[in-house]
Amino acid sequence: MPEGVPAPGDDTDPASAEFMARLVGFGHALRDEGLPVGSDDVVTFCSAVSELTPSDLEDVYWGGRTTLIHRRDHLPLYDEVFRRYFLGHPAPTAPEPVPTEPISQGLSGTLNVPDSEPGGQTGDDRPMVLGRQASGVDIQRDKRFAECTPGELAALRRIIAQVRLEPPRRRTRRRRRDPSGARLDIRRMARDAMRLSHAAPVLHRLTRAERARPLVLILDVSGSMADHSRNLLQFAYSMRRAAQKVEVFCFGTRLTRITPALDRRKPDDAIKLAAERVLDWDGGTQIGASLDSFIRRWGRKGLSRGATVIICSDGLDRGEPAALASAMERLSRLCHRIVWMNPLASDDVETLPNTLGMMAAGPFIDSLESGHDLASLERFARRLPHVG
Repeated sequence: MPEGVPAPGDDTDPASAEFMARLVGFGHALRDEGLPVGSDDVVTFCSAVSELTPSDLEDVYWGGRTTLIHRRDHLPLYDEVFRRYFLGHPAPTAPEPVPTEPISQGLSGTLNVPDSEPGGQTGDDRPMVLGRQASGVDIQRDKRFAECTPGELAALRRIIAQVRLEPPRRRTRRRRRDPSGARLDIRRMARDAMRLSHAAPVLHRLTRAERARPLVLILDVSGSMADHSRNLLQFAYSMRRAAQKVEVFCFGTRLTRITPALDRRKPDDAIKLAAERVLDWDGGTQIGASLDSFIRRWGRKGLSRGATVIICSDGLDRGEPAALASAMERLSRLCHRIVWMNPLASDDVETLPNTLGMMAAGPFIDSLESGHDLASLERFARRLPHVG
């Protein structure tokens, strides 16, 4: 019996056994409709789902489609049986479903879905549907993360994952063709004159080429940032997906590079792996020591050269203010620009929050941003191309 598939008669985990029985029943339903589904195919299907996310309808759909279907002309019937068996309603008019939304994380005997998705009925009379639907959750973009319920936070993270992010750009030494450029392309004009002989010359112009400016995110995951750290980490994941020249670090009492952990397809997997690598999550705060570690290990080696450094912290530091001021002063000389995102700052970020850490770092901050709610993150995303 494959690993992850309970043996017959094993009732040590009733929920898992019931769930596997439901998967086996799906194979029998396909067989009753005339599809050639053997017992080995059902075992492979159960093993594949156990390696994925069993409570995610998307994983169940594609796991069955890749293990139970062997011919393309069987796909319409497979889709129809899947909708009828798991969703309890007839197939829609679309030729093929595109399951996209993940389902709630708990494993149970039935497939749980959010209350906001209409469709067929389950055992607890909650509607279900496969595919992307408009959410019925009332999202207040100006509601602070600390005041949100777990359901609202989950909805906010899905919205943050879809925020469009464009990194700032910088001019390079290379030049490209531009009809409205300020500099003449003498070489091209000379080649045209030699080739065209007595023909009237055409003015060719050049302008400076641009490329994405590197971004460095340094996130505070100490105890005082517990209400904001996961949302800011989701924001960092979206930024990493938008541009590859993004480095992400987390710090509490020590600095941890989590950039490789964010290179995952699913944000939940990326954030979980990042949290496992950060050993001082929800601990103390040593901002100065963490920035000094970044400068010594990565900043001086070129990682911060020409980069926009974004520090996400409330400034509640347990270290020495002199150490923080010294680290900020050295960092300001290495990077292009320092942006500080402080959840304690209000929408009016003209004045620094009254914390000792912010007072020490204030003289070296080029731009102060707020990150206490969804609206502030969306504003920062719109300003990001112009911040750096």
